[in-house]
Amino acid sequence: MRVKSIRGFSAWAALALVLVLTSFGYAADPAAAAAPKKTPDVIFVPTPQPVVERMLELAEVKKGDVVYDLGCGDGRIVVTAAKKYGVKAVGFDIDPQRIKESLENVKTNRLEHLVTIKEADIFTLDLSGADVITLYLLPELNVRLIPQLEKLKPGSRIVSFSFDMEGIKPDKVVHEDGETIYKWTTPLKRESGAATRPKRDPDN
Repeated sequence: MRVKSIRGFSAWAALALVLVLTSFGYAADPAAAAAPKKTPDVIFVPTPQPVVERMLELAEVKKGDVVYDLGCGDGRIVVTAAKKYGVKAVGFDIDPQRIKESLENVKTNRLEHLVTIKEADIFTLDLSGADVITLYLLPELNVRLIPQLEKLKPGSRIVSFSFDMEGIKPDKVVHEDGETIYKWTTPLKRESGAATRPKRDPDN
């Protein structure tokens, strides 16, 4: 019986190679290989510390609140929230380097009992456990978060540095020292003439 060659190897040789690799712990099933991780949607630019303070003040963080920072960078917002207000805070980021920096920041400030850092895609998160959401993303990314933000319990506060949320009316816009911070409170309020649902990102 004739055996077809596969790029210079016979089918039998290819099968033998698979068996050898498997015996050394290599997965024969391609599905077992690790999928490539998603790259960050934005370049990390640290939020100035005075802005961090103002964001949390504008969000009216109080004892018993839980703060989520979406795209936590080096963890400065969640660390500040825990340190200043004594609240629990969770930082999410998809970049392993940022996660490392955040964890170091939490450890340096001895806030492990209050602050949790998680590597995650923010667009897949259940945000319902948050009382306060902080953002420093891009306008189109804020819009992509609307379906998740609409599921927050009534009275939850969302603050964004620099960028608004198209179609959603802010409760307050603060201009201070050349910086802008937006605040929304749930349930979110649609601007007049805004679509009932945000436009879907064509790449998602």
